[in-house]
Order: sequence, then structure tokens, then C-alpha cells
Amino acid sequence: MKKEKLKKISDLTWEIPQNTKDCMNVPGRIYLSDELVNIVEEDTYEQISNMACLPGVQKYSLAMPEAHLGYGFPIGGVAAIDINDGVISPGGVGFDINCGVRVLKTNLTVDEVKDKSKNLIDKLFQKVPSGVGSESKLNLNKKQLNEVIEKGAQWAVKEGYGEEEDYEHCEEKGKFDAADSSKVSKKAKNRGIPQLGTLGSGNHFLEVQYVDEIIDQEAAQAFGLKEDQVTVMVHTGSRGFGHQVCTDYVNKLEKATKNYGIKIPDKQLACAPTDSSEAKNYFAAMACGANYAWANRQVITHWVREAFKNFFNQKTELKLIYDVAHNVAKKETHKVNGKNKDLLVHRKGATRAFGPEHPEIPDKYSSVGQPVMIPGNMGAPSFVLKGTKFAMENTFGSTCHGAGRKMSRTQAKKEYWGGTVQDKLSKKGIYVRATHGSIIAEEAPGAYKDPTKVVDVAHDVGISKKVARLQPMGVAKG
Repeated sequence: MKKEKLKKISDLTWEIPQNTKDCMNVPGRIYLSDELVNIVEEDTYEQISNMACLPGVQKYSLAMPEAHLGYGFPIGGVAAIDINDGVISPGGVGFDINCGVRVLKTNLTVDEVKDKSKNLIDKLFQKVPSGVGSESKLNLNKKQLNEVIEKGAQWAVKEGYGEEEDYEHCEEKGKFDAADSSKVSKKAKNRGIPQLGTLGSGNHFLEVQYVDEIIDQEAAQAFGLKEDQVTVMVHTGSRGFGHQVCTDYVNKLEKATKNYGIKIPDKQLACAPTDSSEAKNYFAAMACGANYAWANRQVITHWVREAFKNFFNQKTELKLIYDVAHNVAKKETHKVNGKNKDLLVHRKGATRAFGPEHPEIPDKYSSVGQPVMIPGNMGAPSFVLKGTKFAMENTFGSTCHGAGRKMSRTQAKKEYWGGTVQDKLSKKGIYVRATHGSIIAEEAPGAYKDPTKVVDVAHDVGISKKVARLQPMGVAKG
């Protein structure tokens, strides 16, 4: 689709008219600044149009400010589909099911940590297994894995890897009730057993940060954040387990698409009617993937706490502010044309951003809205935001999930040398530790859009509002 077909609705809101393609059931809507519009690939706009062709899609096919090319859906894509008369599509969730972010607040200040950040990152790197093929320090058996994928973060806490408050501060309380381990293949389980409690590679990371600016004092106080406070951000997902679940069901739903006579403009949007056995089985397996990811981040959190306490002292505190998923499909109720409607909300590289007083967010955050965690890149700030009423009314309670790539991994490795990137970051006071220099090259700050510009769009439009800015001090990567 040519960019010329975009219609500007307001300063930061753009629309792809419904008549752009014969198959479109709704218009496409994208939140972008004029600068970001020119960075987005034309194939990404094509994917937004394709999303609008899915049966049962409501209001708009949506793309968040970091939008870029993905599998089926663009990264940053959101589609809310009628649960009674629509479909579910693995392309709307992605291969890293429940890739997500959590932020821990500490009782340490930047002055207590900054001169020790290199040694601290080295300790975290040693404590938390990372990299391609990294193996867990846990020794799970098949029965235990089934418990993990059906109970999520709640399993981890029960086994001593945290406290009840942790899963209370997770989206869905760290557990999808729909999970059914019998719907997951033996191959996926075999991939999952050795990887629980591992960071993985690619854009996954542990980052030690500090709060350098409070933007919303009331919300920051509710979240327990203050200037110069040290925080830790954990970004990872369901590892090879989730990837295999998605692979298995993409193949099954490609067949279902044909069997049910569903017309789609791109085979990567393979789908099945929500009331079909194929859809129900995928949803139950996807829920297992989401639970694996929540358990994974919880176990990693436990080891991060141990590393901090051993490095500083046993009185060091790391409290979980919140954990949010950004690759998932969820059953939610939203207003459509003034009436409550049960929907299956697909978020692919997009974060839930429920507004104030929503019953699904912790009571302590109810007056200000759900905490939203947006990672930046290794050389730029991350942000804590809050969900809004505007998001509930316009994006099915969704916002951006990060900066978004502007360069492929292959291109980044041609453009950057890992050692050079590492040196430049070190001169800025940011220590990076990774398994290979190529990982640092792939994740070079220049390979990403400017996170501040992405978050500014989300804030200015109103799909989430800035609470605090977090600056990186050190990063451990796969």
C-alpha cells in the first residue's frame, strides 16, 4: 500500500480508508508523528490494511507509534475481534508469546550504584543464564513443566521464587486460566523444560536503570517511584517453548483457514473461527505460552534479587511495580458503538493500558491507571507510563510497547561493530555485557527508533501518559 493513501485525521492520527481494499471490514488507524510516518515501511501499512480484512474485526485495525513490519500483523498491531462471530490468528500474537516487561523498584539510589554498575552487571550476567540455547539452572521434569504452563507466575511463587505480591502485580495475576497443557505438543514441552529461568537472546535484556525525571507526581507516588531511585527492567518471553507453540498452530490454522473457507489477503494471517476446535485449542496452548513467560520472568526476578542482595546487602529491596505482556490475545469486554461487547483483543508488540478504576488492575493503582512499561534501547531512556480512559475508548486499552526497530538485524550487523557500540556506550556511562559482539551490533541504539519520540506520540495522543523516565546504567543481554 502506498503512503499516499494515508489520510491525516489529526496531528498524530492517520487513517487507511476502508475502501483501500475490497476485503477491509473497517478502516486502519495509526498513531504517528510526521517524522515517524516517513520511517514506517510501506509493507507495514499493507499489513495494517490486511488486519482490517479479518472476520469480526471491530472499529479499526490499529497500529501503535512504533509500528514496523512483522509476521502477519505489524509489530505494534492491535485488532479487537468479536468473540462470538470472528476469528483468532496466531499472527496477531507472534512467535514469542507473552514477550513482556516488568520493572522492579529498589531502595538504592543512583549514587550508591553508578560506580559499581559494571561489577553488578557482571554478577547479573553470571546469575541469569542468557544467550541462544542457554539452559536453565532448574531441573524440571515433565510433570513440573505442566504445572508451570498451567499456573504461570503463581507456580514460581509457590515454589519459593518470589512472594504473593509479585503475581498480584502482574497482568492477569501472572496466570491465564484458559491454559491446558494437553493442547501443547511434546516438541514444545521438550523445548520448554531446559529453558525456564533464562533470558534468551535478541532484544531481551536485564537493565539496571535510575529514575532521572518524574513527570506525573501523583502516579509516581502510587507506583512508588522517586527521582534518583534505582530500578531494574526485565524484558523476555516464552523462549523456545512459545516459539514452538506458535509454529505448531500456524500450521494447523493454515489448514483451518482453507477448511472453513475464510478469505484472507495474506497467508500469515491464518486463522480459525473462535468457536471452532482449532481456535479453542490454539487459545489454550497460547495461554500455556503466556504462563511459561510469566513464570520465566518470575524466576529471573528471584535470581536478580539474590544477585543484588549478595552484591550490596541483605536489606536491599526489589519490589515489583508491574509486569505487562505485549504479545498476546485476550478475552476482554469493551464498548463498541456505545454497547459492551465481548472481544478477543490481539496485541502484537502492543501493551495493555487500562485506565483508572478498571477492576483488573491492582487496587493501589486504581485511582491513576495501570502501570505501562516501555523499554527504550541500550543508549536511550525507558519510560513508565499509565493507562488512560482515552485508550479504553479508542484503542481497546492499548498503547505502544517500545521504540520499534528501524533497521533489520542483518542490516544492523552490517552497519555496526559490537565492540565499537560497546565502547561508545561505555563513554556515556552505560556498561553492556553480552554473549557475543554480534548481539550488541544487532541491538545497537541506531537500529531502533528514538524511544522518546515514540513515547511522546503515545503521551500526546493520550493512549498512555508519561509518569517517569528511566536512564540506563548497565545492560545484560543474551
